[in-house]
Amino acid sequence: MKTVLKYAVLGIGAVIFAYPFLWMIASSLKPEAQIGGFGLYSPDFTLSNYAQVFTRIPIGRAFLNSIIVSITTTASVLVFGSMVGYALARLEFAGKSILYAVVLFTMTLPFQITLIPQYILMVKLGITDTYLALVAPTLMTALSIVLFRQFFLHIPQALIDAARIDGCSELKILFQLVWPLSRPVIITVSILTFMTSWNEVLWPLIVVRDRSLMTLPQLVTLFTIGGEAESLLGLQLAAATLLALPIILAYAFFQRYFIESMASAGIKG
Repeated sequence: MKTVLKYAVLGIGAVIFAYPFLWMIASSLKPEAQIGGFGLYSPDFTLSNYAQVFTRIPIGRAFLNSIIVSITTTASVLVFGSMVGYALARLEFAGKSILYAVVLFTMTLPFQITLIPQYILMVKLGITDTYLALVAPTLMTALSIVLFRQFFLHIPQALIDAARIDGCSELKILFQLVWPLSRPVIITVSILTFMTSWNEVLWPLIVVRDRSLMTLPQLVTLFTIGGEAESLLGLQLAAATLLALPIILAYAFFQRYFIESMASAGIKG
């Protein structure tokens, strides 16, 4: 009975959590006049809302922009975050503890505090309305540094010392020895960084005005609240579904790896 009760509670919770997403998808397939109820089924399901979204806005180009920005950001965070994390974990230099404390301190600051200084910097550098402006503030993150550092602390020092004796440089040790042993934390940082970058909307709204460079969240936001959807709920829901669907599918595919990596790459010590 305990098992039955447990699964019943979990099933109810899953339905409550998933229902808004299911309603969004189902309503995006309904004619405008049938949207508004709580039901999911409609005898008149249609793809006209999606067709109008693709007609009214360059959503394919925005999707490509989001892919470019998210992949670039993720690759940069993996490389630079692991380099800093390795230095803080395995190298000895003056001020290492202070530097790590500063990294931790930056995690306590709301990102809104840095928006204006970052925007002014982008303007001074003359890189607004470019891909570089979209990725520059997130080329390295404090969270990735902390996760990499904590994971690298648990790699046997004997392996690193043996590589140094063989004449390997620190970069070679990191990318050829430590990285192959760090699959859990690499997967964790990759998924978290990609999802964060994909869903980012405020920063692109600030630094990009060229429609051909807009990311998918930015374009969908402007479409839904900027008047282009003409207050048609079906179009807004279709655009929101197109925005959420790729990340939902990606998470569903990598869910097992994500849970495993989070369990084995948790912050310890």
